Amino acid sequence: MEFQNKLEFARTMDQKDPLREFRNRFYIPQHGGQDCVYFTGNSLGLQPKTTSQYVQQELDDWAKMGVKGHFNATNPWMPYHEIFPKQLSKIIGCKENEVVVMNSLTVNLHLLMVSFYRPTKARYKIICEAKAFPSDQYAFETQVAYHGYDPAEAIVEVNPREGEQIIRNEDIISAIKQHGNSTALVLFGGVNYYNGQYFDLESITNAAHVVGAYAGFDLAHAAGNVELNLHDWDIDFACWCSYKYLNSGPGGVAGVYINEKHAVDTTLPRFAGWWGYTKGTRFKMEKGFEAIPTAEGWQLSNAPILSMAAHKASLDIFDEAGMKRLHEKRRHLSDYLLFIIDYCNEQTGEKIIDVITPRNEKERGCQVSMLMMKKGRDIFDGLTKQGVIADWREPNVIRVAPVPLYNSFEDVCKFGSIVNRLID
Repeated sequence: MEFQNKLEFARTMDQKDPLREFRNRFYIPQHGGQDCVYFTGNSLGLQPKTTSQYVQQELDDWAKMGVKGHFNATNPWMPYHEIFPKQLSKIIGCKENEVVVMNSLTVNLHLLMVSFYRPTKARYKIICEAKAFPSDQYAFETQVAYHGYDPAEAIVEVNPREGEQIIRNEDIISAIKQHGNSTALVLFGGVNYYNGQYFDLESITNAAHVVGAYAGFDLAHAAGNVELNLHDWDIDFACWCSYKYLNSGPGGVAGVYINEKHAVDTTLPRFAGWWGYTKGTRFKMEKGFEAIPTAEGWQLSNAPILSMAAHKASLDIFDEAGMKRLHEKRRHLSDYLLFIIDYCNEQTGEKIIDVITPRNEKERGCQVSMLMMKKGRDIFDGLTKQGVIADWREPNVIRVAPVPLYNSFEDVCKFGSIVNRLID
C-alpha cells in the first residue's frame, strides 16, 4: 500500500475502513474538548459504552433478588462463567473446553506453574525471555525458590544479541536445545511488553516438546491483539489479563487456556478450589477433590460477576467486529504508524527515533516501541500536553499502540504531526 503523510489520505483510509463505526462504541478521553489520540490500549483498553449497562443489569438483579440471583438473574450467576468459552475460543484459537475465565493474571500463572512446573533433580530449569514482565519474573523466581532451587541457576534468560533489540527465534530454539535435558518448562510472553516482539509460539512449543519440556505463555499483550491458534500449535497452557486489548476494565478478570490433553487429566497436580469441583456433586460439600475434566477444573472460587459483566460487554463487540477484520486493520494501522515514524526521522536528517519493534508484520501486533535517541522524556511530556496518551518505559522508550477497534488512521497521522513539531 502506498502511504501518504497527509490528513486527507488518513481520512480517506478511515472512510474505507469497514470497522470505522466501532470507534463510536467506546468512550474516548478528551483533551481541550476533542478526542485524545489514545495509544495505550496495550496498557488499559478503553471502556465500551455498553459496559455500564451490562454491569447495571447485575446490580439491579442483585438488588431485586439477593442470593436468588445465582439462579434467577437475567444472566444467572451460577453458570455465568460458561458464557465465555465460545467467544474466547475464537480470540485465542482453541476448543471451548480448553478455556476458562477466572482470577487475575499472576494468580493464574502461579496456579498453572503448580501443574506444569514440577522440577526434578534432572529437570528443573525454566527458559524465558530476558526482560520478561516483572510480575512474570517474580513468579518464576519464587516458584523456583519454593522448590529449593537457586533462581540464578534454574532460570535461563534468552537475550538479544549484542547491539540488537529483539531476540532471534533461532537463539531461543538454540537455548532450548542446549539446556534441553535439564529443562522442565519453557515459558515466554506471547508479545514482549517492552519492545512489542511477537514470538514464534509454535516453533518454541515444538522445540520444548522435542526436549521433553512443557511450553506455556503469558498472553497479556497478545490476547485480543495478534492471531493465535493455541490448540493447533499444541501449546500446553497459557494465561492472560483482560484489561489491555480486551477492554474489560482496570484489574479485570483474567483467562486461562489448558490444552485438552491436560484438561481431561483430572489427576494432574493443582491447587484446587470448590468451583473446580465436578458440577453435579459440587454442593454435596464432600471431602476429596474431583476436578471438572475441562479447563474449568482449575477454578478456585465462584465467578466475580461485576467484573465478568464488563468483560462480556467487550467480548460482544469482538464477536460483532470479527477477528479476521480486526487483524487486517491492525496490520494496516501499525504499517502506517511505522511509515509515519520513518517520515519523522527523514525530516530531521538524523535518527531521533529507533523503532525496536520488529518490522516483520508476523513478529509484531499493535504496539510499536520507539527508542528515543534524543530528548525522549521532553518529547513524551510534549505528547501528553498535546493530547496524546502514550506510555513511557525507562530509560528512554515510548510505547504506542493503535488499536483497531477504536483507533483511526487520522489518529496516526495526527500523532506524526505532533512528533514532528516536538522534534523541531
